[in-house]
Amino acid sequence: MSTNPPDLRPDLARARLTPAPRRDGQPHIGMVSLGCPKALVDSERILTRLRAEGYGISPDYTGADAVIVNTCGFLDSAKAESLAAIGEALAENGRVIVTGCLGAEPEYITGAHPSVMAVTGPHQYEQVLDAVHAAVPPRPDPYIDLLPASSVSLTPRHYSYLKISEGCNHKCKFCIIPDMRGRLASRPAHAVMREAEKLVENGVKELLVISQDTSAYGVDIKHAEERGHRAHITDLARDLGSLGAWVRLHYVYPYPHVRNLIPLMAEGLVLPYLDIPFQHAHPDVLRRMARPAAAAKTLDEIAAWRDICPDITLRSTFIVGYPGETEAEFQTLLDWLDEAQLDRVGCFQYENVAGARSNDLPDHVPDAVKQERWDRFMEKAQAISVEKLAAKVGSVQDVLIDDIDEDGIATCRTKADAPEIDGNLFIDEDTEGLSVGDLVRVEVDEAGEYDLWGARLR
Repeated sequence: MSTNPPDLRPDLARARLTPAPRRDGQPHIGMVSLGCPKALVDSERILTRLRAEGYGISPDYTGADAVIVNTCGFLDSAKAESLAAIGEALAENGRVIVTGCLGAEPEYITGAHPSVMAVTGPHQYEQVLDAVHAAVPPRPDPYIDLLPASSVSLTPRHYSYLKISEGCNHKCKFCIIPDMRGRLASRPAHAVMREAEKLVENGVKELLVISQDTSAYGVDIKHAEERGHRAHITDLARDLGSLGAWVRLHYVYPYPHVRNLIPLMAEGLVLPYLDIPFQHAHPDVLRRMARPAAAAKTLDEIAAWRDICPDITLRSTFIVGYPGETEAEFQTLLDWLDEAQLDRVGCFQYENVAGARSNDLPDHVPDAVKQERWDRFMEKAQAISVEKLAAKVGSVQDVLIDDIDEDGIATCRTKADAPEIDGNLFIDEDTEGLSVGDLVRVEVDEAGEYDLWGARLR
């Protein structure tokens, strides 16, 4: 687990909170949001509810009457980061409420930080609000508060995460997310669409669809159809594509019905981009992980996807050094990567997580071997990335502008790039008149290991 990106931290420099005048006596709450985009959506919902109750949102510790720390507990390294963030908030403010995935282990938190005011688990919105009310009672102004509030967003105005479900029905041995967040619980499709429509009406140019298992969306509610929308990922993707924004699909397991999404990408309804957590390629490792062991069929699926949509971008994550992984099994992964030629790749070294069944597997791989394999994996992934990006030189790309710095250099993303996790395209001249959130066409004139550079087309 990488450390939390600074620009997702409202207590740090690039808080994306709409400034509002501070009225006399108005209580203010700060928020530290750690972990994945799904946790970020939880943070946005909590802040939206608080703002509707008359609370102000503070972008720093000193202006807050209390601070909520939304934690991550997926890996031990993430738990350590969460504990450090709690300690920082206690030191800087002193009044701290903890929520999120690590909140599923309250004794772990209070053992390290006994002075926290309350601990709640993941997506326990009502309990978080109760804790805030107890710590800092609301003082609403009846003339301006308690009205339907627009959502608080911790991302730029031009893109937004859209959570379609909670929980997961998989039982991967290395993962404790089902224990923390429960089984799959899908939102009604009409509710997802209503949220998406409001986001697009408010200027969002890109919808990033997230869940623990996007492919399984609607299984738990038997793909119910209500108010003209069916809770199935193919139907939802088609409906979202009708809104005119970029639609990017994350955390898509390679079930057979995923192939039905690819024509929607070829038609331009959703972005030609799939984020699929393959995790490994050797069937024995996949079996030890308790994941589908069909790497060869996966290569066939990838080839079929590319036949339908040649421009598709495939992103995935992998684990090296899983218990029992032999050199031959790791080499199978490298060979598979050579054949799959994935566009975007992330890799983690296996680590034990309290409560995970993989902890009890035999033949744990030494740290030095995990590091060596990670280095070899990333070297191959980087070589593939270099070749793929070099092939884009001379092409014309539609890009979304995420930032323009004081020197006028625009940081953009192509359809192949998700925010925070993929590369960027930079326009370093002729950016006058451009604004964050603009969609522009660019001719690529240079490529690096993970990023592109280009010239704006007029």
